[in-house]
Amino acid sequence: MLDHSHQDWAARAAMLDLRGKAFINGKFVEAASGKTFDSINPATGAVLTAVAECDAEDVDRAVTAGRRAFEAGHWSRMAPGDRKAVLLKLADLLRANLEEMALLDSLDMGKTITDASTIDAPGSAHFFQWYAEAIDKLYDEVAPTGPGDLALVRRVPLGVVGAVTPWNFPLDMATWKSAAALAAGNSVVLKPAEQSPLSALRLAELAAEAGVPEGVFNVVPGFGHTAGKALGLHMDVDCLAFTGSTAIGKMFMQYSGQSNLKQVWPETGGKSPNIVFADCEDLDAAADMAAFGIFFNQGEVCSANSRLYVERAIKDEFVARLKERATAMQPGDPLDPASKMGAIVDEKQTQGIMRFVEAGKETANLVTGGARVTVDGKGCFVQPTIFDEVSQDDPLARDEIFGPVLSVIAFDSEDEAVRMANDSIYGLAASVWTDNLSRACRVADRLHVGTVSVNTVDALSAQTPFGGMKQSGFGRDLSLHSLDKYTALKTTWIKYKA
Repeated sequence: MLDHSHQDWAARAAMLDLRGKAFINGKFVEAASGKTFDSINPATGAVLTAVAECDAEDVDRAVTAGRRAFEAGHWSRMAPGDRKAVLLKLADLLRANLEEMALLDSLDMGKTITDASTIDAPGSAHFFQWYAEAIDKLYDEVAPTGPGDLALVRRVPLGVVGAVTPWNFPLDMATWKSAAALAAGNSVVLKPAEQSPLSALRLAELAAEAGVPEGVFNVVPGFGHTAGKALGLHMDVDCLAFTGSTAIGKMFMQYSGQSNLKQVWPETGGKSPNIVFADCEDLDAAADMAAFGIFFNQGEVCSANSRLYVERAIKDEFVARLKERATAMQPGDPLDPASKMGAIVDEKQTQGIMRFVEAGKETANLVTGGARVTVDGKGCFVQPTIFDEVSQDDPLARDEIFGPVLSVIAFDSEDEAVRMANDSIYGLAASVWTDNLSRACRVADRLHVGTVSVNTVDALSAQTPFGGMKQSGFGRDLSLHSLDKYTALKTTWIKYKA
């Protein structure tokens, strides 16, 4: 079905019916102010559609709808098997509309249609299915007590969950938050990134079609300083799940303290290290995955392996292999299946990446790339870029660039590699390449990150939690553990005549 040519994808894109209104209480509605903002295709600069610019009034409408639905119990007290059936239908609808969902993300934020159609959109359906199937397999507890006492410990939904999601994986990040929150029985108010709201709006429509009751799943597009802030400060939001920058994550925690002490679950920045030891026997595989780890999704990945530590004995050889791979991954039209990289999300992000690149040319050795380019004379595109001989204290090695920029640093010992890898304010992910099992386990134990991938990069699944340590935040997406974010422990103690 997805074996389409460039022309096929372009034709399908031209036929899309784009949703730009907010989705509140089961209906598409204009923002209360009537304001809109443009959704822009970063590959061409063309305006895709006007999108409702929601603010505090719209957020309040959505939260009110969510609370009303929660109290009514049509979803929150629905039998687990029935809630499961609805989310399974939503997964099926995502698969039935897979091409449309993939195109929305490709057009909205510049990712390649190949990645959107084979990774993001199928992933969204998979995660909804996974959480649906978990709903009727989660058991509560009976605490150990003496005769005459029965203590029941249950996980109950919190109420209204606010979710603020980033632009790099618009559909998947919306899914990671909403699938788990909905599975637990909550109402959701989702604020997608202003750069990429289109797939979230379509997701809400599909959820309603699947049978999610009115008011249970709402989407309020808008800007972070208005709609996002309003959600963070709202007195009737019970939980705020956030993926984005560390700076904004800190703001949401402040909003909680300034309002109703709502739970905040931040999953924030990263500067993930990739450590390649000389005893790694398959350097081609390591080079393939090192390139993937930084250039996939144009490097716009919070867990991107942007710091590469290579044992000095193999460093030059390894960098040469990486250069070959980078050269073969030049950006192109995102709708062309032959393109290996797509567009950067917008002009602001592109300029930010290039500031790092230009500064790096003065402090490190540019191996390849380093230029902003266009496709057909248009767009926000940056070449895959590798810097060698980067110092540990260079901004190239310390700051989250969020683009296709790799910093290479040599090391001479295991201790040195671990020390430099841990020398970061972030702790989201790390990779280790070695054929020594003891070293793999030893180094993995010493890395202060949420996920260590051994002989691969950025490993994740529905079954395993995703999240970090330090200033990468403490939120966890995926796995059954993520349901802890969206439920509360409630004890019911019953005394009876023994």
